[in-house]
Amino acid sequence: MSEFEIIKPLMGGFLIGLSASLLMLANGRIAGCSGILEGILMPKVNDFSWKSTFILGLLFGGFIMFKLSPEQFSIHIDRSLTVIGLGGLCVGIGTHIGCGCTSGHGVCGISRLSPRSLVAVPTFIFSGAVTVWIMNQFFS
Repeated sequence: MSEFEIIKPLMGGFLIGLSASLLMLANGRIAGCSGILEGILMPKVNDFSWKSTFILGLLFGGFIMFKLSPEQFSIHIDRSLTVIGLGGLCVGIGTHIGCGCTSGHGVCGISRLSPRSLVAVPTFIFSGAVTVWIMNQFFS
């Protein structure tokens, strides 16, 4: 997105909201991706099948999108794999400490007016902005 666009983000947001709503209505489950992935990696109850299907659907959807529109994936990343890996590790630790990720808190928690999510989402946004500023100051 080089210029301001409105239709694609609205369509994407609508599809994410619709998917999260359908998962809640059909299964009574929250579409918190970090919790779903954790449930696959460290299963506690007998819900491996729907969680693995959910994650495989995300991966398959991304693969289909890549095949249909590869130009959407042509980005340049100027960070080293070490920095990217450390960023991923920090995200993983943060989702564990925050008891969820942006999909769980931002999409599902805010819509349910969850007090934890109403605190978590602004914290995510503020922390992300500060992190980008710090990274640009020291690693540009």
